[in-house]
Amino acid sequence: MGMTPQDASRRTRELCGLAPVIPVLVIEDAGKARPLAEALVAGGLPVLEVTLRTPAALEAIRAMAEVPGGHVGAGTLISGDDVRAAKAAGATFGVSPGATDALLQACEDEGLPLLAGAATASEAMRLLARGYDMLKFFPAEASGGAAALKALGGPLPQISFCPTGGVSPANAGDYLKLGTVPCVGGSWIAPAGLVASGDWGAIEAKAREAAGLSG
Repeated sequence: MGMTPQDASRRTRELCGLAPVIPVLVIEDAGKARPLAEALVAGGLPVLEVTLRTPAALEAIRAMAEVPGGHVGAGTLISGDDVRAAKAAGATFGVSPGATDALLQACEDEGLPLLAGAATASEAMRLLARGYDMLKFFPAEASGGAAALKALGGPLPQISFCPTGGVSPANAGDYLKLGTVPCVGGSWIAPAGLVASGDWGAIEAKAREAAGLSG
């Protein structure tokens, strides 16, 4: 049931290689979760991150986990309780804004591949020393954007990153052109208004456009 950091990073690296963008989803109404996931997967974005920031998040993960072709993860994992709840709901990977020993241990114990967050060389090196080489760069824009990540990649070329936080269609290409960035995370693909109105066609179109992004 457990998972080594190396196996976790191998799996998150595979997921990050499936599409250039991982939609970061804040879901208020679990009833919208399945059609939302279907629209995103149909548009070419199979890897989905549902943030644990709303009461509906775990129920949304349960619903999305049933969508064929989708890979649903839980974001904003902070504690071991978050990890266990996400795994029980059907999440197949986790994402965290940072990393603590307790969080890493919980993910390893539960066998939940984690995309752990790092914003500095020291944070990235600490995770690398434990065996993690596929990380989340967060908050990307506030931490210096693509230029900062390019600089980190100089001394740490063995680490890959999924930048999240302030990433948009306007700057995604700057990140994706870096050799250390297989994908970015972004919330622009499923804006709250389109989700609330159930405009799945518009969301699918946004997903298709994002799936075509490159550096």
